[in-house]
Amino acid sequence: MRIIFMGTPDFAVPALTALHEAGHEIACVYTQPPRPAGRGKKLQPSPVHKTAEALGVEVRTPTSLKSAEEQARFAALGADVAVVAAYGLILPQAILDAPHHGCLNIHASILPRWRGAAPIHRSIMAGNEQTGVTIMQMEAGLDTGPMLATLRTPINDKTTGELTEELAELGAGLMVEVLNDLPACEAVPQDETQATYAPKIDKAEARIDWTRNAADVVRHIHGLAPFPGAWCEIDGERVKLLRAEAREDSGAPGTVLDTEMSIACGTGAIRPLRLQRAGKPAMDRAEFLRGRPVTAGTVLP
Repeated sequence: MRIIFMGTPDFAVPALTALHEAGHEIACVYTQPPRPAGRGKKLQPSPVHKTAEALGVEVRTPTSLKSAEEQARFAALGADVAVVAAYGLILPQAILDAPHHGCLNIHASILPRWRGAAPIHRSIMAGNEQTGVTIMQMEAGLDTGPMLATLRTPINDKTTGELTEELAELGAGLMVEVLNDLPACEAVPQDETQATYAPKIDKAEARIDWTRNAADVVRHIHGLAPFPGAWCEIDGERVKLLRAEAREDSGAPGTVLDTEMSIACGTGAIRPLRLQRAGKPAMDRAEFLRGRPVTAGTVLP
């Protein structure tokens, strides 16, 4: 098939690569414009941009698709279908209608649960036992279109970073399967009564609340790892917790209970497994404590 690919972050790269390897013709790649990054704040192309260039595919980086001129350029590509994966721009109706088979989205949840910007974070933080990817026919509503295929996977104790990598690969493979049999795929409407919304993560959510029960605190930590990172203050220093386990210890919420840095919660306790100080790389607890001991009895606000 002749495909327009639309994506930006690392999550979208496996799909672009898989479609290319499957022998589809990638007519063009649309991605977000280069952004300032790193210490020097130099403009850096997106992961999808870099991958497309390595594949020798034309790349376009419009800041909007609302103009008639941009919509005409898109339609002139004569695509059979557009594949969308975490692109980052709203697609006007003229864009949705331009390809022969419309626009198909790889969404990182089991729709209609967790429509919106942060489905992976929210599924972990909510304590869902499983999540997955859905291939959806896009329409004007926010992730409301009919579903062509779904693939599920258990969450277990995965972090958002780990689950993002897994779902990216699952979504890539599922999209290839759907395109191989697109005319025969049945589009199933979403059940609106089961819909939930996954709003964008606000950095204000990242501070750890020690009055919550231990299981909730662990889910909070895993759901925000690696970015933006759930954090607490240790003697006035902000430290991110990137992985943790629940414990059966008890004490006043926020109190460090032992030399292994078990921390009491509203119910139970957690023990950090991976932490990160500001400006430092992430490290395991033992390495962290060698450079930054935390004594039992310390109270974390």
